[in-house]
Amino acid sequence: MTDRHTSSPGICLVFPCYNEEEVLPDLLRTLRTLDLGIPTRFLFINDGSTDGTLQLLQAACQSDHQMAYLSFSRNFGHQVAVSAGLKHARGDLVAVLDADLQDPPELLNQFIAKWRDGYDVVYGIRTNRKEPWFLRVCYSSFYHLLSKTANIRIPRDAGDFALMDRKVVDVINSLPEHNRFVRGLRGWVGFHQVGVKYARPARHAGKPSYNMKRLSRLALDGLLSFSSAPLRLSAWLGAGAAFLGFCYLVYALSVFISGKDLPEGWTSTVVLILFLGGVQLMVLGILGEYLGRIFDEVKGRPHYVMNECAGWLTEPDTIKE
Repeated sequence: MTDRHTSSPGICLVFPCYNEEEVLPDLLRTLRTLDLGIPTRFLFINDGSTDGTLQLLQAACQSDHQMAYLSFSRNFGHQVAVSAGLKHARGDLVAVLDADLQDPPELLNQFIAKWRDGYDVVYGIRTNRKEPWFLRVCYSSFYHLLSKTANIRIPRDAGDFALMDRKVVDVINSLPEHNRFVRGLRGWVGFHQVGVKYARPARHAGKPSYNMKRLSRLALDGLLSFSSAPLRLSAWLGAGAAFLGFCYLVYALSVFISGKDLPEGWTSTVVLILFLGGVQLMVLGILGEYLGRIFDEVKGRPHYVMNECAGWLTEPDTIKE
């Protein structure tokens, strides 16, 4: 077994990009001065950007042999872009970072030190988020709910920012599911993992690509992919409705036996119908989400369609793996 304290592994930094034209120049300048002390490569995944992101990546790859990019035919989503980066990354180590400089590349020196200490996965734990209070509340609620309901341990406030050993990346790449929640897959594969806390700065420039719709979809993917709690909730709601119906039946029988008349009126009937209808529709919605994911899996379509690539992706691998 290779001694991690004396070896010089190759590392590949993966950056999913979607409309990052405003922040890319600053990111590229930061990467050109980054010193991790080991052979380093950079891989950018252009997720169907509609601004000048692709043109900037093309120019960067022509002037710097450390850089490469892969461009999708359209926007396939952030988690798919991360998965594509893991699949095409080279080297003994692979790191995933956001392109907006909210994941500081220089922090990877601490991650590499943890890897040398024997950890196979080193992930960042976000503290002091520089985001609106409403988003902070949503993030906190999601991670709390996920930690309570997930079938595996998914660290709270741990995003996709992580350093992974090659053996971990290979296992994640072998997982076939279509709906990707990479931080969940990273937790599912196991191995020796540790978190490193860091203050997540505000976005350096440009607008975030994750709006509330995308964030809600990501949260739903995480909950449905790694938790059966929504299905159990459906069962409990059905049991609760049945119990309420039984209680009302007991009440009606007791009134009938006592010789009294049951109160007449539409209010109780309408409330009961609305309650049961709401429960049924919610249960159908939950089942529909699971069915939709099964449908996506059985279609067997590829996760993404590659339009072009450049840089060291088109050359034989020369970094030790």
